[in-house]
Amino acid sequence: MKSRKIISLPVAIFTIAAALFFNGCGSNYSPEQKKYIKQIEAERTAKNEQMKNDPNSPFNRKGKIEFHNLNYFDPDPEFVFHSKLFEYEKKDSIVTQGTKGDVRKGLRWGYLLFNYKNKEYRLNVYEIKGVSDGATYYAVWFRDKTTNNQTYGVGRYLDFEKSADPQHVYQIDFNLAYNPYCAYSPNFSCTVPLKEDFIDIAVEAGEKKFHD
Repeated sequence: MKSRKIISLPVAIFTIAAALFFNGCGSNYSPEQKKYIKQIEAERTAKNEQMKNDPNSPFNRKGKIEFHNLNYFDPDPEFVFHSKLFEYEKKDSIVTQGTKGDVRKGLRWGYLLFNYKNKEYRLNVYEIKGVSDGATYYAVWFRDKTTNNQTYGVGRYLDFEKSADPQHVYQIDFNLAYNPYCAYSPNFSCTVPLKEDFIDIAVEAGEKKFHD
């Protein structure tokens, strides 16, 4: 099962979607928010089954790793945001390092903006060439104040699918933040987020550490 992605929404839907997610807070969730929470919980249950049983999961593919259910923060609609994708005029080349020391190259393509507690934050979007197939894909990764405490020390990722329409609005859902494969098994290498990808808040949403 694939992770749910940062999805693009028509601009007209943006206001409606934002209202559905942010009308309630704490335990006073709206019916729409409660439905959303149940959907996230159902997806997490399905992902546990996939990770445990799929021969291509990180627990089975490169040597057997003992499995237990993945650890998560409770689903929180407060950590759902919306943004257009802002393209950098100059797309600087980047070099990142994998956890096994391998070098990976890409472009700093653009960024997403979100507002949390009246302060604006930026998420970079990188254009990367696949090592094995040379295909182009777009990556979002980050660290935050939970990193190496409640969450994996390398950082966490968000799936991102770039729309061809520059006016599309993307849903940024930190409840879908997940650990790369190296968080479960030392047999995998994963990209280490750059210093500029640190978000100066505690993103208490999405996946926590797998190993204590």
